Amino acid sequence: MLDLNLIRENPEKVKAALLKRMDKVDFTEILELDKERRELLVKVETLQSKRNTLSKEIAQLKRQGKDAEDNFQEMKELANAIKELDNKLTVVEEKIKDSIEKLPNMPDEDVLPGGKENNKVIREWGKRPEFNFKSKDHMELVKLNDLIDYERGVKLGGNGFWIYKGNGAILEWALLNYFIEEHIKDGYQFILPPHILNYQCGLTAGQFPKFADEVYIVKGEKDNYSFMLPTSETALINLHRDEILKEEDLPRKYFSYTPCYRVEAGSHRASERGMIRGHQFNKVEMFQYTKPEDSDAALEELIGKAERLVQGLGLHYRVTKLAAKDASASMAKTYDIEIWIPSMNDYKEVSSASNARDYQARRGMIRFKREGSKKAEYVNTLNASGLATSRLFPAIMEQYQQEDGSIIVPEVLRKWVGRDRL
Repeated sequence: MLDLNLIRENPEKVKAALLKRMDKVDFTEILELDKERRELLVKVETLQSKRNTLSKEIAQLKRQGKDAEDNFQEMKELANAIKELDNKLTVVEEKIKDSIEKLPNMPDEDVLPGGKENNKVIREWGKRPEFNFKSKDHMELVKLNDLIDYERGVKLGGNGFWIYKGNGAILEWALLNYFIEEHIKDGYQFILPPHILNYQCGLTAGQFPKFADEVYIVKGEKDNYSFMLPTSETALINLHRDEILKEEDLPRKYFSYTPCYRVEAGSHRASERGMIRGHQFNKVEMFQYTKPEDSDAALEELIGKAERLVQGLGLHYRVTKLAAKDASASMAKTYDIEIWIPSMNDYKEVSSASNARDYQARRGMIRFKREGSKKAEYVNTLNASGLATSRLFPAIMEQYQQEDGSIIVPEVLRKWVGRDRL
């Protein structure tokens, strides 16, 4: 959530930043409501002061044994007037809150405006694999090696679902074990959160109210329902909701494993068949709570960790800095780690590493106090996939395929898979 004080004091600066990811920005209604709010506060404070003075006068009259009936009547009228103004103030404050909650985060100054056309490739690692035989796509390879059952996945869950089977399930679990082992080595705390979350979790993460139609709703009504988590970031950002942490508690570093559940139907293009886009996929998520001055370094750490995981698998990838419209609305800056899928002749994201600055913390009232200070400040929050498997699996299939259709198992996974070839 954006800072109302910043909108009031420097609306042009905020507008210029938001226009990187929005087609139109108009603060007229918010500023008019803010003006009305401040005027109401002055009126309430004036009446409260008058009520305090009158209360003292009544006490004095009582001590003197004099009649205070008129004063009591005036006190009653003041109380009614204050109550009426408080009700108006509540309505105005709710309108302001609703308006601000719908605004996206301000992109950092070095983030380019626009969409995918302005994404910038920062670096590449490894070489694109070349084959001296006719290569197969991952759909052919998983069927040939009996690793994935797409037909029964559709039978059980509908389009966008699949079943891992046999060595395919073992390979998937090996990937998760690999990620988990590496994060534990790096001192991140392992979290297994609920898969069903309440509405406030989505609101704090910045996914609600704008993107509420992208989740699976379990039960409840508008603005008060439970839903299946679309990513465990939605759970991890809420671990310290409505808390004030100590300075020495920061940074807090977590990671979690969950399936991710998303309504997005995916593409009907042949290039996105199979596991490239689906309604349920496995992901390990990294998350950090930091002091504001430490969040840039934390983002670099998260990017580096995600890259090392892909490097450990020996897969060719690139790192792309996203333009404002292509990044999540909650994030000030995002880098994607994108894996090469030979049959698609394209790269697909397996990790997004993002810095939300204090946007999510404001929505969730997540703060900290520096040593010796009485004032609480908002933390900065960051997240990165570490990693998502549904595109790594096809990349392993295609980048490690052999002429006979078998698949070389990346060396780091062999201790869990129990073989060097599928």
